[in-house]
Amino acid sequence: MTRKHHIRGLSAAGLLVVPIMLAGCSPFGGKESGAIDPPPAQQEAQMINSVSAPPALGENGMQTTVYLSDQKGLLAPVTLGIPKDVEKDPVAASLAVLVKGSAFTGYIPEGFSGVLPAGTEIKHVTVDAEQKMAVVEMNQAFENYEAKDERKILEAIAWTLTSQEGIQKAELWVEGEKLTEMPVNRTPLDRPLSRALGINLQKADDTQYSQSSPVTVYFSGVTPAGIQYYVPVTRLVASGQDSVQAAVQELIRGPQYGDGLEMVMTGGTTLSGVEKSEDGSLTVALNDSMFDQGEEIPAELLQAVVLTVTENAGDAKVKIKMNDLAEVKGTDSVSYSEPVSRPEHINEIPI
Repeated sequence: MTRKHHIRGLSAAGLLVVPIMLAGCSPFGGKESGAIDPPPAQQEAQMINSVSAPPALGENGMQTTVYLSDQKGLLAPVTLGIPKDVEKDPVAASLAVLVKGSAFTGYIPEGFSGVLPAGTEIKHVTVDAEQKMAVVEMNQAFENYEAKDERKILEAIAWTLTSQEGIQKAELWVEGEKLTEMPVNRTPLDRPLSRALGINLQKADDTQYSQSSPVTVYFSGVTPAGIQYYVPVTRLVASGQDSVQAAVQELIRGPQYGDGLEMVMTGGTTLSGVEKSEDGSLTVALNDSMFDQGEEIPAELLQAVVLTVTENAGDAKVKIKMNDLAEVKGTDSVSYSEPVSRPEHINEIPI
């Protein structure tokens, strides 16, 4: 089987919801991944009907994106529909989903789990709109975790909170006292948590922090049910580079061996450059001899580029060129020749 066929099989599983497209449609619908031809329509309908429906939300349901641990131990964004907790605001409820064994466990897809210690109570979250800061108050049970999980806990909290509108950083409090360091492995908390912390950090053994800068890229994972989803990975690259170009180069480079992630590029993709337009949008010019004029390009390749670029460029809109083709259209029927915004929701995985 060629690499091209493999990518096309996976591309059926678009799991993003892009809020703006010139056509005004929502193109990304979650489907099962695979590297074989799609089943006949009747069989496909039976497969779809056999999937259990998620718990009913009623009129008071809410949609939220949280960062959960997957079966490989990597954090990934998962967009959930959960019932609105009348005793908690939406931000506090999103953090409550991260608690192991919480009341929201039934809304989490197979293969994912929360990382906060069982029994952790999110007492309340106060958001300072001017500073874009969330102050999180928790109970003593938050301190009951193993040292090896400390960084993952911080990353999950930071990235979940900064997925909420108007929040860019956070402070942690336990039983009325502000944490200046984490209670088990003593990670300093001398500055607010933010996405600058990175996520699923990967670094070479010879990395020199003083000469490195972080970039975050999005690779592909697959759930036990065969559903494709995106996983952010932060890597350290040599300082002085353009962050967007460096990130796309890391995307092309692919995932680390043995980390359980899958490549979204074909292996023959190269980057020609990144240009910024007067309207602030970024055009990413790629080359790959595998694709010809009029041919649809795997959606997960294009979506991973959009996620990676917007993560490193302050949510700028993105256009993609491929081999200087007049039109770049994905297998999701979206034109990526026109500016695309960062998705509002990522990885809507059925349960």
